Amino acid sequence: MQPRISVIMLTFRRPQFIGRAIASVLAQQRQDWELIVVQDGDHEQTAALLAEWQRRDPRVRHLRREKPGNIAEATNFGLHHARGDYIAILDDDDYWPAPDKLDRQVAFLEQHPDYAACGGGAIVVDPEGRERLRYLKPETDLQIRRRALYANPIVHSSALYRRRAALAIGGYDETLAGFQDWDFWLRLGRTARLYNLPDYLVCYQLWEGGGSFFAQRANTESALRIVRRHRDAYPGFAPALAMALLYYAFARLPLRVRRLAYQPLSRLKKALFAGRR
Repeated sequence: MQPRISVIMLTFRRPQFIGRAIASVLAQQRQDWELIVVQDGDHEQTAALLAEWQRRDPRVRHLRREKPGNIAEATNFGLHHARGDYIAILDDDDYWPAPDKLDRQVAFLEQHPDYAACGGGAIVVDPEGRERLRYLKPETDLQIRRRALYANPIVHSSALYRRRAALAIGGYDETLAGFQDWDFWLRLGRTARLYNLPDYLVCYQLWEGGGSFFAQRANTESALRIVRRHRDAYPGFAPALAMALLYYAFARLPLRVRRLAYQPLSRLKKALFAGRR
């Protein structure tokens, strides 16, 4: 069956949560999907787990990239192997709590052809699954544009977007060292409208093993590039640049200080720039 939706999941040597993520895709009420798991590098435990999931459901596709790269390269690799009209993103340490997640998003995009993508709110959990925070992103296209330079306007693992629109802008920018999804939404927002459903569509795991913690320095350098790149397309350049500079300085503090402050500051930022808590 030709899939209508291609779910792209990246994984790199951290198999402890991927089963939970895959199970949340299989639990979706909508059945016309394929799951493309892009594995960077060689990891026997991950490969064995994915082989078992493939035996359970042939819609799970396991694609390997022998040479590990950045998130943009791996996502573009999955994007070019995708067959669906729509692309959904799910990180291997996140999961979808709502079984009608894909149904609702496909319905929205089919009813609104002038929109390229839609996301939703997130429930922040720790590695033990305990809820730490929940937040909704700015909902309407106008609200999204007003805050787009301050923070990522769509939670990547909550998103569904049109494959054709993504390919038209060239996919994700592989020259960025971090925050490739933030730049992707801003470039996509230059061509069409964006929307966030006023509901919680993903459980987002915040932990030191996540990519955001280890990529702080690269992310801060990319944030400065992104804010400057899109300064003429979205409002608020001066305060957004000031925030990016503060983030740049924080990422260069001693590791011990960053470990203590990372989760509280991340939760504070998500709360401040959410649409509603």
